[in-house]
Amino acid sequence: MKKKILSLLLVVCLGLSMVGCGGNDAGSTTGSNNSSSSDSKDSSSDEGSKSNAGGKIKVGIINNDSNESGYRTANNKDLKAKFTEENGYDASFFYSNKNDEQIAAAQKFIQDGVNYILLSAANKAGWDSVLQDAKAEGVQVILFDRTIDAKEDLYAASIVSDMEKEGETAVNWLRDQKLKEYNIIHLQGEMGTAAQVGRSGALDKAVETDKWKLVTQQTAEWNAEKAQQIVQSVIDSGKKFNVIYAENDDMAKGAVAALDKANISHGVGKDVVIMGFDCNKWALKELKAKNWNYDGQCNPFQATYIDDVIKKLEAGETLTEKVIILDEKGFDANEITDEDIEQYGIGG
Repeated sequence: MKKKILSLLLVVCLGLSMVGCGGNDAGSTTGSNNSSSSDSKDSSSDEGSKSNAGGKIKVGIINNDSNESGYRTANNKDLKAKFTEENGYDASFFYSNKNDEQIAAAQKFIQDGVNYILLSAANKAGWDSVLQDAKAEGVQVILFDRTIDAKEDLYAASIVSDMEKEGETAVNWLRDQKLKEYNIIHLQGEMGTAAQVGRSGALDKAVETDKWKLVTQQTAEWNAEKAQQIVQSVIDSGKKFNVIYAENDDMAKGAVAALDKANISHGVGKDVVIMGFDCNKWALKELKAKNWNYDGQCNPFQATYIDDVIKKLEAGETLTEKVIILDEKGFDANEITDEDIEQYGIGG
């Protein structure tokens, strides 16, 4: 009789322990997966096992160096403000301007079991293999800020600026200035990035079709000091130039520093036309003061767009747009207003 009672107690205890494990598993799966789609078996089961307690969506965010430029600082700040625990996310960040380091970080995020990888690629090429790995593991990839050379089925959405259009808008503005001659110093960004490719491509086409002259075309890697050195070397060579086409504001700033050191006037009605991109607030103030001539907008505020895409994917919705292009414009020194600076300027 005692043996029967002991056996019965063991069975009851074992049953209770199994109920406890099942309750924990069910709770974590339900809390992390909001998808109601019947054909999302793989992604729902994977996402359920990956999410943290409390139903947080696990994201790995791969971005370029946050100190790269004012644009990047604003971009990173925007992402950090959105992807917080309060907003339902467990976010990890990785920063590098090197493609191989970013790819290694993506592999690590996949191994860590994230639900989403948010990617601003340092370079357009080389992403197919790691994105295929992500797809195989049920990790969804969302591109932001920059495009990549990869098949569309390897990422869920792309939220980007149209870098080619940015370049075309700037080049059309420059053409409309109807200068007597075009002798251009072209300061390129980090080679191979979507911003560099788009902004350089537009100018390269105009140089060919309009017979403009490139005095020099060099990368300053988004850096003001490198830009200053390049412009200083052109000044020292005695070569004639009247336009500086800088692919971001920081490089334009460095170029202006070299001009100021050599007492060469710049801006509206002066010796050298100054063109930048990104619309940092300090750069737009230089524009309004007519020390610069043109600044092209590049919108860094993409976190809300990404958050909206993730919410739709979590709800099992089909995205109506795979590629989301941000609205952007160019600003002329003769037309910009204080209201424009407040509305479109980034940074302090």
